[in-house]
Amino acid sequence: MSLRIGETAPDFTAETTNGTINFHEFIGDSWVFFFSHPADFTPVCTTEMGRTAQLAAEFEKRNTKPIGLSTDTVGEHMQWIRDVNETQNTDLKFPIIADPDFAVAKLYDMIHPGESDTAPVRSVFIIDPNRKIRLTMTYPMTIGRNFDEILRVIDALQTSDARKVAMPADWVPGNDVIIPL
Repeated sequence: MSLRIGETAPDFTAETTNGTINFHEFIGDSWVFFFSHPADFTPVCTTEMGRTAQLAAEFEKRNTKPIGLSTDTVGEHMQWIRDVNETQNTDLKFPIIADPDFAVAKLYDMIHPGESDTAPVRSVFIIDPNRKIRLTMTYPMTIGRNFDEILRVIDALQTSDARKVAMPADWVPGNDVIIPL
């Protein structure tokens, strides 16, 4: 069963590179950029983790916490983080969920048999402080995410909530918005 916009994000407890978390407690009063990647030590995933770490200040400015997931172990994640930091010239500090039994990946419908039976696709969930799913995106395993779009969508959702407006196509902060009747 796929998750839909407006539904409460399923809660779970999981081991991460920053210790054990309860997802709803992790969300707290923040927005969350929850994303999966197929596997540690792969080239596209390495660039995505590096880019997420490089954008830490941008996510913080938006009161948004990144959290990643793959079916690798915490130990594998920890080794890979060293590689990500070295090759992507960054300092990755956000948690990465270890999901070797696929429990969270299945809960969030991240395993797509047309792509792989054992690795998650590149799923994105933007979750608000009320724990509601506000956006979902799914990328194929071979295509990296567009982080400009992810930040733009977070800006659009937060602006829409704060100002009760709608965003036209290709909206970016500073552009005109639509005032609903």
